[in-house]
Amino acid sequence: MATSLYQKALLWRNTTDFPQYRRLFLPSFLLALLIIPETQTLTLSVLSDAFWQVAVFVAMSLFLYHLVVNSVSNTSSYEYLVSTFISTPNRQIILAAFLGLLPGCGGAIIVISQYVSGSMRFGAVVAVLTATMGDAAFLLLAAQPEVGIVIIAVCFIVGVLSGIMVNMIHGHDFLRPISTNTRHKKSCKTSTNKPLKRVMLQGGLWQLLLTPCAIIAVLMAAQIELPWLSSQQNSIIYRGGAMMAFLFILLWATTSETNSFKSIVAEDDKPKQHAIFQRVALDTNFIISWVVIALLCFELIVCFTDLQLIHLFSALPAVTPLISVLVGMIPGCGPQILTTTLYLNGAIPLSAQLGNAISNDGDALFPAIALSPKVAVIATCYSAVPALIVAYGYFLLFEY
Repeated sequence: MATSLYQKALLWRNTTDFPQYRRLFLPSFLLALLIIPETQTLTLSVLSDAFWQVAVFVAMSLFLYHLVVNSVSNTSSYEYLVSTFISTPNRQIILAAFLGLLPGCGGAIIVISQYVSGSMRFGAVVAVLTATMGDAAFLLLAAQPEVGIVIIAVCFIVGVLSGIMVNMIHGHDFLRPISTNTRHKKSCKTSTNKPLKRVMLQGGLWQLLLTPCAIIAVLMAAQIELPWLSSQQNSIIYRGGAMMAFLFILLWATTSETNSFKSIVAEDDKPKQHAIFQRVALDTNFIISWVVIALLCFELIVCFTDLQLIHLFSALPAVTPLISVLVGMIPGCGPQILTTTLYLNGAIPLSAQLGNAISNDGDALFPAIALSPKVAVIATCYSAVPALIVAYGYFLLFEY
C-alpha cells in the first residue's frame, strides 16, 4: 500500500508542474503560523511591518528608478557614452562599476560579454561584481536612505579601485577564453512572450495601491497622528498591510518555475515589453518575500528560545564581518536581503553590512558563471579581498 502511494506521488510529480510551486512553501508556512494562536500575532506583525515599512518604500524607489532608466536608455547619446567609456581601461572600470550599481544582471551581462569578446579587461569584471549590491540596495535605501547612499558610494569607489589594481597586476588577456563563443549569453535573457496574467495582475495591483499606500506609509513613518485615524482604522490598516503582504508573497510564489537554486534566490526575468509597474511588482514582491523570511527567522528564534541574535553576534564581534563577507559570495539577492534585514534590525553591525555589500555579487554572478565560470569564481574571490579590508578597517576604527 505504501509503495503504491509512493508510486502515485512520483507519477503525480512527473505529470504535473510540481517544480513550479516550490515557492509555495513560504505562503503555506505563513498560513500555518497564522492559524496557530501562539504565532498568529507575531506573524501578522511581521507581515504588516514588511508591507508598510519596507515594500511600499521599495516600490516607490523602484518606480522612480525605472522612470529614470527608461528616460536615459532611450536617449540617442546612451550608446555613444557606452562606446566612449569602453575606449580606455580606466574608463571601462568606471563604466563597469556604474553598471554594477544597477539592479538585476543586465550590467554584468554587458561587462562579461565585452570581456569575453576582447573589448574589456578583467579589471572591469572585478569592478562590476564588487560594485553591485543587487536588490538589497533598494531595501537599505527604503529603510535607511543616508546609510544606503553611503554604502552604495563605497561600493562604487571600492569597485573602481579594485578594478584598477587588478588591471595593474594582470595583463590585458588575463583569463580571457580562447574561444569567443558566448552560447550561454541567454542565461539571464528576457523572454519575448507576452507577460503572464499573474505578472500583469501584480503590476495592476501595485499601480492601484502605490499612491494611497505611500501616503499612509509616509504618515506612519513620520509618526503623524491624525484625529480621524481611530483605533479601529488603525486595526484595519494593520491587518490590511498583512493581507496585502501575504497576497504579494503568494503571487511571487506562483509567478515562475522554481526548478533551480537561481529561481529561488534571484529576481524573476523581466521581458522588455513589461510595463514599469510590472517590473516594480516583480522586484518588490521578491524583496518582500525574502524580508519576511528574515524577519520570521529573527522573531521566531527570539520568541521560542532564549537565544538573542544581537547578543550572539556581540559575543563574536571579530567573526561577524567575516561571516557576512562569506554570505555575500553566495550567488543571488535572497541571502543578501536576509543579511541586510538583520542589519536593519540591529542584529549585525555596520562593519558586517559593509563587508556583505562589497562582497555581494547578487544576481550578477549568475550570468558571469554562465558566460565564463572560471572568471566568475576568481572575480568573486577578488571582490572578497576589499570587502574584508573595508569591513575590518571599519570594525577596528569604530566598533572594536
